[in-house]
Amino acid sequence: MYGAFPAMNSTGLPINTTQVSIVNNKTLEIVRMTFLILSYFCFCFFIYFITMILYIFFSNAQIRESARYVLFAHMLINDTLYLIGGLFLLVASLYLAFIPVPVCYVIVTLVSCTFRITPYNLAVMSLERYVAICHPLRHAEFCSGHRSTTAVALIWALGLTPNVVDFITLSLSAEKRFFSLRVICSKETLTVNPTQNTIRSNVLVITLCLVASIIIYTYIKVMLVAHKLGSGTSSAIKAGRTVLLHALQLLLSMMSLISLYIEVNVKEYVVLLAISNFLFFMCLPRFLSPLIYGLRDEVFGKYLRKLYSVHVSIKLR
Repeated sequence: MYGAFPAMNSTGLPINTTQVSIVNNKTLEIVRMTFLILSYFCFCFFIYFITMILYIFFSNAQIRESARYVLFAHMLINDTLYLIGGLFLLVASLYLAFIPVPVCYVIVTLVSCTFRITPYNLAVMSLERYVAICHPLRHAEFCSGHRSTTAVALIWALGLTPNVVDFITLSLSAEKRFFSLRVICSKETLTVNPTQNTIRSNVLVITLCLVASIIIYTYIKVMLVAHKLGSGTSSAIKAGRTVLLHALQLLLSMMSLISLYIEVNVKEYVVLLAISNFLFFMCLPRFLSPLIYGLRDEVFGKYLRKLYSVHVSIKLR
């Protein structure tokens, strides 16, 4: 009769169940630490590569005056801010760190704003290539260093506008004591009114449609010019490929939306999903960005090879 029941320990819990629970917890912790170390390693490599590219950008006056490279450098800085904020939120959620609501809101605002800025920046980069190929005589006028800086400021203003509206909605909907609380920081924690989700969804749809339309339009126009020139090695062909890369980057940056669907519908492995989604859907697309644009570009490629050769020669000494 007693053999039908598992052995019990002093706490009244089945020993086998307790042992399995301990093993599962240890396994989960090992997997979590492995993924976190991998994330930190990839992040450090990303920062190192970005630092080299930005060093080239800021140390060369001619590159700093080019609208194309100003927008490229801005994209790298924006992606870095996005990953720093995303990594902070990941670690805070994994270790259940309670953060003051005002601090949490600033970090979530940084992540959401930089997420939207990426497609806006890609749209402006595509327009710059369009002007360079389709209106070359006016390229210097429209795409000067000063105008590109103004474009960056407008991009940030556009990216922050939904967050301003969200903050106003939150302030009007939440109780006063809400802002004095400590919470596990996430976008869901800061959502107290369904209107906030409606605003976010509408802004996302409008952003994707607008940016996709701009990229498609510029690609068609650039390729029409390339077809008229009839040269497979023309600058128009290269510009068309660059715009295609912008489209690819847009798709990659939007991959993080897949993670939202996965986390909502598959909740059995929340910890592993959070880490893997961060690594594959948030980090990977932004790791590819400097590799695609930096190494592919003739100017940056030349300077990167020069810097690398200098580092190698110093180490050999």
